[in-house]
Amino acid sequence: MGGRLLSIGECMVELSQAGEGLLRRGFAGDTFNTAWYARACLPAEWSVDYFTALGDDPLSSEMLAMMKDAGIGTGFIRRIEKGTPGLYLITLKNGERTFSYWRDTAAAKKLADDADRLRSAIEAADVVYFSGITLGILAPEAVETLLAELRRARASGKQVAFDPNIRPRLWPDKEYMLETIEAGARAANLVLPSFDDETTHFGDAAVGDTVARYHALGVRNVAVKNGEEGVTLSFGGATGHVPAVRTAQLVDTTSAGDSFNGAFLSRLVRGATPAEAAAYGAAVASVVIGHHGALISPALLPG
Repeated sequence: MGGRLLSIGECMVELSQAGEGLLRRGFAGDTFNTAWYARACLPAEWSVDYFTALGDDPLSSEMLAMMKDAGIGTGFIRRIEKGTPGLYLITLKNGERTFSYWRDTAAAKKLADDADRLRSAIEAADVVYFSGITLGILAPEAVETLLAELRRARASGKQVAFDPNIRPRLWPDKEYMLETIEAGARAANLVLPSFDDETTHFGDAAVGDTVARYHALGVRNVAVKNGEEGVTLSFGGATGHVPAVRTAQLVDTTSAGDSFNGAFLSRLVRGATPAEAAAYGAAVASVVIGHHGALISPALLPG
């Protein structure tokens, strides 16, 4: 049996280090990275679609062509006259990355402005994925439009997955950021937080605090990523832990969590146990961080 996974958010122009002072251009973004790895890990009977807004410029057209070449559906993507995609630059030090962004006028900020198109895309999906970055780039009224549709999807029985992916620079103030992240979690039935974000911004002292806080918001299933400490699972009242998979050489941690999410979902939606899905996600992430950039060839991923 197949199905349809929809990922909602922003794909950007990525500039990453290519050595000798040179930069490599690509296209990436947290929810698109997850869609990419989900597509790479899912069988052909599953479709993966991406929902965003892009411009009518050549870079946006190249981005769409790349998505189609990767087997990712683009039929719901809105093109905006005179719009352009955002851009970011990755700077690396000992494998850890920092980012510089140019996205103030990105077309993706208008992804929820066409409510009918948004609803149609979500209704066509079996599984919907979004992130805190998706929420962070939107105006408050657009956030509510998106969350209303996601709440509707959850109520109808769809799997709605959310990675809080907390990035303070996207938000006008901390209070609004945390309130909106919590609202995003309430719209989901699966949350995939990273513990370093949760302890930094919500003050959680332990992974168990993160799990308990999201359950208290009404989230049934939680998978907390904690880097080298592995993944803590709490699904339907059952808890467990899956260790991280060591990489031979840490090159670039960009997309570690995104690739985990895509691989994890690819197994979970096909009936794997949460522990089996998390083990596969950890294996995929361990390969991804051994290469430069957010997206690596599917041929390199474990089967």
